[in-house]
Amino acid sequence: MSRQNYYARRKERQRRGVDEGLIVELVGRERRLQPRLGGRKLHRMLGKELAQAGVKTGRDRLFEVLGKCGLLLKRQRAKYPHTTNSQHSLPKFGNRIKDLALSAANQVWVSDITYLRTLDGFLYLSLITDKWSRKIVGHHCGDSLEALGCLKALDLAVSALPAGAHPIHHSDQGSQYCCHLYVDRLAKYNLPVSMTEKDHCAENALAERMNGVLKQEYGLGAEFMTKAEAMEAVEEGVWLYNNKRPHTALGYRVPEHVHHRGLN
Repeated sequence: MSRQNYYARRKERQRRGVDEGLIVELVGRERRLQPRLGGRKLHRMLGKELAQAGVKTGRDRLFEVLGKCGLLLKRQRAKYPHTTNSQHSLPKFGNRIKDLALSAANQVWVSDITYLRTLDGFLYLSLITDKWSRKIVGHHCGDSLEALGCLKALDLAVSALPAGAHPIHHSDQGSQYCCHLYVDRLAKYNLPVSMTEKDHCAENALAERMNGVLKQEYGLGAEFMTKAEAMEAVEEGVWLYNNKRPHTALGYRVPEHVHHRGLN
């Protein structure tokens, strides 16, 4: 190898090392806010900033650096207790959103309940998510698995609903959503009712997915010391998800932006 080639290669190695250092620094910055942010989203988020620094990084190169530095995410398998009781005599409704094409926010809301573990006992998180924009439009975290928490999440969602909008409310057949109190509240708000019929997970996949995103990417799957700490984490996680998390299905836009401005 000639002296010229030797120094050229050494310079290239040094440059790659500097580039890798910047990549790791920027990834660390984003992961401090969103620890479970994946490689594809990081590539989309950091591409412009890296280009401005003169670093040309394709997706494969980014994954190579993440792997080299131990920054690739490991798949987590979440386990949840049973929060849905569909074995009841309350009225049930048909699935009105199956194969329904959406074109804007506030056409369909999907709802579900999950749990948070604390040393003081369990908390139950009720979520309402806009099916088109993926924004969490209503949520409530409390001690009870009864319908009260779902009602509070619904009231919050409706409080920001534009005049004249009447999204279909879709859920599983859990007693919280089938009870007269909840169905009457939906009727009061003039929101059509839709429920899963057979495969409850598949027919309410987005709502189920939201539970996993908040637990795996925003720390809500951890065991908290106190209920107050868990509730604070819920507020932070929901805000970060809505305002900071780029969503693949939204063209890497964040739900808050899409909910109010569309996909343009």
